[in-house]
Amino acid sequence: MDYAQPVEVKTMVRARQSKAAPVGVVMKVLKILEVLHNHPSGLQLKEIAKETAINKSTAYRFLAHLQAEGYLFRDDEGTYVIGPKLARMGSGANFEASLRKMSRPLLQKLWAATGETVNLAVLDGQHILYLDVIESSHTFRFASEVGARRPLHCTALGKAILSQLPADDVSELLLSVHLEKQTPHTLIQPARIKKDLAKTRVQGYALDDEEAVLGARCIAAPIFDGSAKVIGGVSVSGPLTRIRAEKIPLFSSEYFCKVRARGSDCPRIAADFTYGTDGESCFHSAYGLEQLEPLPRQN
Repeated sequence: MDYAQPVEVKTMVRARQSKAAPVGVVMKVLKILEVLHNHPSGLQLKEIAKETAINKSTAYRFLAHLQAEGYLFRDDEGTYVIGPKLARMGSGANFEASLRKMSRPLLQKLWAATGETVNLAVLDGQHILYLDVIESSHTFRFASEVGARRPLHCTALGKAILSQLPADDVSELLLSVHLEKQTPHTLIQPARIKKDLAKTRVQGYALDDEEAVLGARCIAAPIFDGSAKVIGGVSVSGPLTRIRAEKIPLFSSEYFCKVRARGSDCPRIAADFTYGTDGESCFHSAYGLEQLEPLPRQN
């Protein structure tokens, strides 16, 4: 009896000491996340190691694991930013910054392929909010400003996002907003808007045919996250003289319906923020967007 107590105490001490190591690992991971949170534009490995005072090889292992799980995103230049999975747990500003960062390569490819203005937007209350815009190089072009808010019912981006929301949410939104007629082509009757949204959902892209601005045409598709929840939209916009009616099927089929994530079984997903087993972001075209030939330019 007298000898049992010291052995028991020694075992307890060892157990307490063994729990200290995992705590140290957690603290290092939290340091990395805090540093990246304070740098929305992202940091590279050497910068993260310097800011956190964590050994470079150790920091790399943590970063690689966080990236593989979708908590961080690493671009082609090796810059790490907060990933969509983690950003959604925090503030909307962080999520928007991550979405903008991850979407940029796609927007640039769409811009190069079409020669028209490309846009990225999310649902913001009763409007769409523009997060990124790459303007056409044409002298005559249509473009919204980053940070601008536009109506849901008459913009291609708004309709692309609305088309993927539950029916009850759509009805509630349409009842809560003033369906203003922007042009003679704007739909303002809820029944007609819902019919248009049903068509959008089936074909996989939305069309604004002079509904927001006379003389302008815009084609948009939704962006989904890994759980197939709509989180935004991408669009191409330009004047009727360049985005002619006969070109709409070409734009929609080549640049939207076929832009989806590797492994996705839904052919109408425009872009999917999921992660593959190799830990690399799957935000890319499964059909080789980077190989698409530019559309014929109009003078």
